[in-house]
This record gives sequence, C-alpha cells and structure tokens, in this order.
Amino acid sequence: MSLFDLTGRVAIITGSSRGIGRAAAERLAEHGANVVISSRKLAGCQAVAESINARQSTDPKSGRAIAVEANISSKEALTTLVERAREAFGKIDILVCNAATNVHFGSLSTIKDEQFRKILDNNILSNHWLVQLTAPQMIERADGAIIFVSSIGGLKGSPVIGAYNVSKAADMQLARNYAVEYGRHNVRVNCIAPGLIRTDFSRALVENQETFKAALATTPLKRVGEADDIAGAALFLASAAGRFVTGQTIVVDGGMTIASGAMGVS
Repeated sequence: MSLFDLTGRVAIITGSSRGIGRAAAERLAEHGANVVISSRKLAGCQAVAESINARQSTDPKSGRAIAVEANISSKEALTTLVERAREAFGKIDILVCNAATNVHFGSLSTIKDEQFRKILDNNILSNHWLVQLTAPQMIERADGAIIFVSSIGGLKGSPVIGAYNVSKAADMQLARNYAVEYGRHNVRVNCIAPGLIRTDFSRALVENQETFKAALATTPLKRVGEADDIAGAALFLASAAGRFVTGQTIVVDGGMTIASGAMGVS
C-alpha cells in the first residue's frame, strides 16, 4: 500500500475555494480522500467540489467532495461545517486549517484593537475551535491528522505585517501544544509555514516588481512558490508517510528563511 494512500479518509479543508486550500483539497482527493470544501462563499466551494467530483468520482452526483459555506469567525458556522461533514461522510480523519485573515498593513503601534482581535480570532481561535470540534472523535478512533497552514512570517519580525506574523507564530505553538496533549492518542498536529506563494493573498507582493525581485534574490531556488508546493506538504502530513511527525513546523519556502534578508508571506 502506498504511504500516500488516503482511500476512505475524510478531510475538512478551510479556505479551499482557491489558492493553497484548493490545491490541498485536490491533492488529498486525488489520493483517495473524501473532502469537504469550505470558505465564506458557497458558489466558489461548489465549483471546486464539482470539479473534484468530475475528475475523481464515478458518480459526480454522489461524489467524494461536498461544499459547505462557513465563516471562520463564527463558532456556530464552524460547528455546522463539522456536522455537515459527519452527515455526509460519517467521520473526520484530517483537518486542514488554511483560512486566515490580515486586515492591517503597517506598524503594530498603529493597529486598532478591533483589527488585532480580528486577526487573532480568525487565525488562532478559529483553529482552536475546529480542533475542539473534530479531535474528540479522532481520539476515540486513536487516529487523526491536524494541519495548520501558518507562514514563515511566524518565524520572524516585520514592520508591515507584524500582527499577522504574531498570529502565525501562535499557530506553531498551538500545534506543538496540541501535539503534546494528543500524541498518546495517535492524533498528530503539525504546521506548514509557506514562504512567498503565488496566491490571491500574496498578489500585492508578487505583482510589485521591486518586492518580487527582492524576494527572488534571497530565495535559493530562484522562483516563487505555487499552491501545489504547499499541497504536497499537506499530503505528506495527512498520510501514513507522516505518521511519525507531530508538533513540527515544516517550512516550504524555496530556502528563503535560510538566506539573509529573507521576506515574504503566503
């Protein structure tokens, strides 16, 4: 059996109507998983689910992907997301917390309280809620994989996206702490820290030629990352290939963080 075989497994992926989340959902489904596509807008989720079902299911009408609208700022909406996933597939084996928010660019000294709270609530508390909602059943089965999509921003400071970086550093600690708590139940919890990835979230950086050139100059692989580069790491952590990995942050940045003057976010 392939170490990457996910046949019969069920995954929730937040923020999966586009970008990194969509790529992760597509790759998990490609390797056999049933996937729950979720974001704030249902139409985008439905388009991704239909695309996956058309490629991966013998019967697209009763396929391996469903779409569920959910805003990560709402615990009620996330509860409904988990309930819908269980109604459709009976269980949840894999949780990929990918959705995130950044509503402030500039110094931490100028951020408004409501902006800071929104970043922390959406990027940390929502992940915590989803773990609380899904982990008990994983513990009962003594099997599960939880993945937070963090950022290399969580490993360094920034004069521009400091609040976002604080939240992403917290995700790394959230993974470490839950890994300690859940390890004895064979539930693994890890982070992925992307570098500069070509997504809508990073469009401002990628389309700014000065910033883009500076980023490539400090990236040993000399290219910007693609969403599928992160999907590969998610597949590894979700599958048996990553069964002895927990509490870790896997950096996927083309080498940016090992080069001086590195910068960028996913």
